[in-house]
Amino acid sequence: MATDPIAAGPVAMPATAYQPLPNPITVVGQQFCAQYPVDLVIVKKVMTISDGNFAVTDVNGSVIIKVKGTLLSLRDHRVLLDAAGKPIVSLQSKMLSMHRRWKVFRGESSDPKDLLFSTKLSSIIQLKTALNVFLAANTKEEVCDFKLRGSWFDRSCTVYAGNSNTIIAKMHKKYNVQSVVLGKDTFAVTVYTNVDYAFIVALIVILEEINKD
Repeated sequence: MATDPIAAGPVAMPATAYQPLPNPITVVGQQFCAQYPVDLVIVKKVMTISDGNFAVTDVNGSVIIKVKGTLLSLRDHRVLLDAAGKPIVSLQSKMLSMHRRWKVFRGESSDPKDLLFSTKLSSIIQLKTALNVFLAANTKEEVCDFKLRGSWFDRSCTVYAGNSNTIIAKMHKKYNVQSVVLGKDTFAVTVYTNVDYAFIVALIVILEEINKD
């Protein structure tokens, strides 16, 4: 009998040397934290309109998260959906922001009370990718709660907890026959044990929107 991919969640990676974090990192929801490191595959659909421009699968190709966008909007707006089509979070850009700020809300809300976190580039001019993340409670934003550093062009970025060197996720390019034949930009993200993978996917979508211009 086949396993339901929605109920099963992402597939575990083979045993690795990754060290579990002492405490789970939950930003969007506990249901998106796995008790093992997982490898998610991000597929950017080049020729698409109504179905958004991202699909997130596990290593077996089962869809875990889908990303849809709003067309003809005054601001960039994206919604992350689970495999059943239920909204997880909504991503909204701030208009005329020098640091390309984005805000992420629970579900399809835009109410400030449903704000989960916000992001902004660490500097206006960047030679390397540097995105800072602030949880909703961190209103002063003196120190970031998470940071993403690396090279988006090479699809080689790392997500760190706080302003530290503690790694919680890494992304890298993934080449296969499907990506070449179908014209899709495909890359993988390794999400560490007990780290909210919906949160990590939201960061990657924001980074794609910032860099696609």
